[in-house]
Amino acid sequence: MAAEYAKVLKVMKKPFIVIGRGIKSAKKFKETTGINVVSGGLNNWVKKQKTIPKIAIVAVNVDQLSKTTMELLSRGVELILVEKPGGMTAEEIKTLSNTAKRKKSHVYVAYNRRFYASTKKAMDIIKKDGGVKSFTFDFTELSYQISKLKLPTAVKENWFLANSSHVVDLAFFLGGKPSDMRSYKSGGLRWHPNGSIFVGAGISESGAPFSYSANWASPGRWGLEVFTSKSRLIFRPLEKLQIQKIGSFAVEEVLIDDKLDKEFKPGVYEQTRSFFSNRNNLITIQKQAEALKFYNQIIDGSAKT
Repeated sequence: MAAEYAKVLKVMKKPFIVIGRGIKSAKKFKETTGINVVSGGLNNWVKKQKTIPKIAIVAVNVDQLSKTTMELLSRGVELILVEKPGGMTAEEIKTLSNTAKRKKSHVYVAYNRRFYASTKKAMDIIKKDGGVKSFTFDFTELSYQISKLKLPTAVKENWFLANSSHVVDLAFFLGGKPSDMRSYKSGGLRWHPNGSIFVGAGISESGAPFSYSANWASPGRWGLEVFTSKSRLIFRPLEKLQIQKIGSFAVEEVLIDDKLDKEFKPGVYEQTRSFFSNRNNLITIQKQAEALKFYNQIIDGSAKT
């Protein structure tokens, strides 16, 4: 992700410094981007500086997101974009939220799927059609691949927050966050003993009924469907948008202007542009902490919060 941000920042002509930890990863970054990296880690770098930038983007491993962002906050950084989900655990995210508030700094969580061209087009259609009437989403993960990844056990055990929250965030971003929800789960996997099958339903604050399902022990993929009075909008994959119009069985692909999503990692250019301008459609770390109520309910399978 750091390389993806660097690519965008170069095109935007934004001056920046890249700080990494290991020499090996720094060399690989240089080979990929042509940009030098200050190795040795953030803490070592800041100790040598009289002043540090007031703006930062945190794109490190998920188990280092909170620690790195907390270090920046302690050094007086005022504006931070941290990769999703902001921390590896709910506790880390809550602590980060409280610290940012106390420091009067602004921290935003980078859910780049909010900025896909497909999302933007869907938002236009939803507005034209008069709003979301209902929605459903699927956050099934590719378990057989995840089980082979060389990641810390804690990261895999918190996989819903670390990864699946991408599609859940997008669903609630378009359809509205829950005002009431029922959640259930069953099963478990070696790498994720806390459940493998998740289902639930509820009502969003906008009054739209919604449902969700995921089966990490079975084949599948992420998906989201949004229903208006005139259209059924289908995100599968999330980068693409299909539509079924009222009165027709045909499902058609929607033409979208996804030039930026092809030139850069999808959503990252528009997300970065938003971060440096009005921060529209970015989620604050405080709102992310509030969303934990729903995330915890989904992963724990508790019938009601």
